Amino acid sequence: MQLTEVTNAQLAKDFITVNVFINRNDPNYIRPLDKDINDVFDESKNKTFRFGKIIRWILKNDAGEFIGRIAAFTNKKYKNKNDDVPVGGIGFFDCINDQQAANLLFDTAKQWLTQQGMQAMDGPINFGERDRWWGLLVKGFTPPLYCINYNQSYYQSLFETYGFKNFYNQVCFSLKVGEKVQQKFYDRHRECAKDPNYSSAHIRKDQLEKFANDFTIVYNKAWAGHGGMKEMDKKVVLKLFQTMKPVMDEKVSWFVYYKNEPIGMWLNLPDLNQWFKYLDGKFDWLHKLKFLWVKLTKKNNKFTGIAFGIVPEFQAKGVDAYMIMEGARIVQGQVVKDGEYVPGKPLYDDYEMQWIGEFNPKMINIAENLGTYRSRILTTYRYLFDREKEFKPHPIL
Repeated sequence: MQLTEVTNAQLAKDFITVNVFINRNDPNYIRPLDKDINDVFDESKNKTFRFGKIIRWILKNDAGEFIGRIAAFTNKKYKNKNDDVPVGGIGFFDCINDQQAANLLFDTAKQWLTQQGMQAMDGPINFGERDRWWGLLVKGFTPPLYCINYNQSYYQSLFETYGFKNFYNQVCFSLKVGEKVQQKFYDRHRECAKDPNYSSAHIRKDQLEKFANDFTIVYNKAWAGHGGMKEMDKKVVLKLFQTMKPVMDEKVSWFVYYKNEPIGMWLNLPDLNQWFKYLDGKFDWLHKLKFLWVKLTKKNNKFTGIAFGIVPEFQAKGVDAYMIMEGARIVQGQVVKDGEYVPGKPLYDDYEMQWIGEFNPKMINIAENLGTYRSRILTTYRYLFDREKEFKPHPIL
């Protein structure tokens, strides 16, 4: 076997090719955009380089055929609750179904991380934010959501045979948009609606600065400090919203207010992979034009959950149900029947929430109460370099 560090533009292309080659015969595979992968390794695009470093390798067999790849990285900002050793990361792992080849990739990453002072490695994770390329798919081998990892089912055995252990599971939940949600959501919405101080609004593209500010307030109150998540700056959120603007559907992202102060947000987008699957990983000017044509001519039947949060002082008061039902009236195209709102003609057929960690039972409970099913499970694994050290899974929040 031949192991090569990625050090130039051609090898960077080969790094992407490995993923395409491994998954070439899988009808559910959707090739990620090349730019989304390349940006992770671009110091001018990825701010995580301020806090760490990254390296990647390609593996070929003796005949020169691609058989695997892996990246390893350090990130001073990467910390989980109760971590008692420095933890590095591995990601962008692909390999043929060969334990020897996988072991060589894992060993190479481990050796490099040890040289960097790490005492454990988590993977597959991202050299960056947790909403992308995080976790190994172990259940739900259906076409992936945008920037969600997709891999062959035998990868689980490659990881666990090497010695990785389940640090935590990440669960995606799905439902049919046209199905009626449980009655208790209607009841809780009705109770909140009795208070005129509550109000709701969906996002508007011509008011992105206002909604970026509202999102920042709710996010920082509800999520900052949990599971290693840090506070977000309004400027960062506004830039994110501006990036999403061309593909944003105003009617599927909702905010809730109390006395005009933001207390809840539910951010969703159309599933971009429903369109990107036609681009074969490319997004140059020609493929951008193709994307616009696809977007106009191909109906997108699925939307996805990006973020959901209620500020602490309004949790457990039915605000989650109020916000969901406010959005459902539009998304489900609800009509009045026998004096009650019921689903009519929905804007989309399917809804899938991006992953929720099982270490967060409150959010898991909200998702399950919607009448969803567990459509996809990804696992973040941990490998302790000291094999005698006690393994501890991620603590419950």
